[in-house]
Amino acid sequence: MRENPAYARRRPRATVSTMTVLVVEDSEPMRRTIRNFIDDLAQVVWECPDGADALAEYTRHRPDWVLMDIKMGKVDGLAATRQIKAAFPNARVIMVTSYDEQSLRDEAQLAGACGYVLKENLRELASILSGDVRLESRIDPE
Repeated sequence: MRENPAYARRRPRATVSTMTVLVVEDSEPMRRTIRNFIDDLAQVVWECPDGADALAEYTRHRPDWVLMDIKMGKVDGLAATRQIKAAFPNARVIMVTSYDEQSLRDEAQLAGACGYVLKENLRELASILSGDVRLESRIDPE
């Protein structure tokens, strides 16, 4: 994907923030919603509409965080997470999904995700990305 204003945004910050984020989500309105929740934390946000492009975009940009949907058209987020983690073991991937099933949480953890946030609880993203919440237990529901 080429970088343009629809897919990447750089903006000056009142505070010094160099965090970069890749959002992998098939729904454009949901990508916009996620951006709104992390807007004050990330200096640059790249977007990717499917897991099929996630590894290439990660390789190109090397973001600090990946926010990954699970269910997508061509390649699901679990497979994309496995691909990214195989190539970049230190990559930090948080699953952002509507599915609150323990089996998917387990699969996400096995794929290498370090967090699991339900779309109905997007405020948790800000807490995780800012470091206010520790990630050790973020895959399992509380």
